[in-house]
Amino acid sequence: MRLQHHPEIHAAHPGLAVGTLQAGGITPEMPVDLERFVERATRRLADGPESEFPEIQAWRRAFARMGLKPTQYRCASESLLRRLRKEGSLPRIHPVIDLCNAVSVAYAIPVAVLDVAKISGSLEVRHARGDEKYVTFAGTVEQPNPGEVIFADEDGQAHARRWTNRQSGHSAVSATTSEVLIVSEGLHPTAAEDVRLLIEAISGELATAGIVTRP
Repeated sequence: MRLQHHPEIHAAHPGLAVGTLQAGGITPEMPVDLERFVERATRRLADGPESEFPEIQAWRRAFARMGLKPTQYRCASESLLRRLRKEGSLPRIHPVIDLCNAVSVAYAIPVAVLDVAKISGSLEVRHARGDEKYVTFAGTVEQPNPGEVIFADEDGQAHARRWTNRQSGHSAVSATTSEVLIVSEGLHPTAAEDVRLLIEAISGELATAGIVTRP
């Protein structure tokens, strides 16, 4: 599975750091340890809200440049941190999703997890042309706005809208998922190193669970 960012994305966001990981042998029963990652996020939130984190502020600035109101459209890690701060816990969905969500809040960096079997060809983060299709988690079909940043496959399926704001129900991890693509993107000054450490953390936990990974 090949993922690339269109040159226009890098030009508009020169500090972008990207990390990817593919994992096979995923099952709904795989054991994962979330506690230390959630505790790390909780300790950080005790010192101040997620809106003050440089990782989140960088995404807010990017969303504002894209014409999106940052308090209406949040990157995925901000939404998770906000929920953790308000409710004291994260939702449990599927072990690989739960792990990636926990690591995401620990590093305050968005992490996307996609079912490889649902992606046609390669995946590109690019501006929408306006003819792509996006499936919500409720199953309804939407059309991304022209110029909106999306994750698009070769069939014109949008696997995320508004960049790191919302994934698609089309490639959501389910009980039958066996292989996933994990993508993390950061924009803050230390993003390159932090994204590398984030991917290493996920890879290490998956290896402990007996899951085979590759870049």
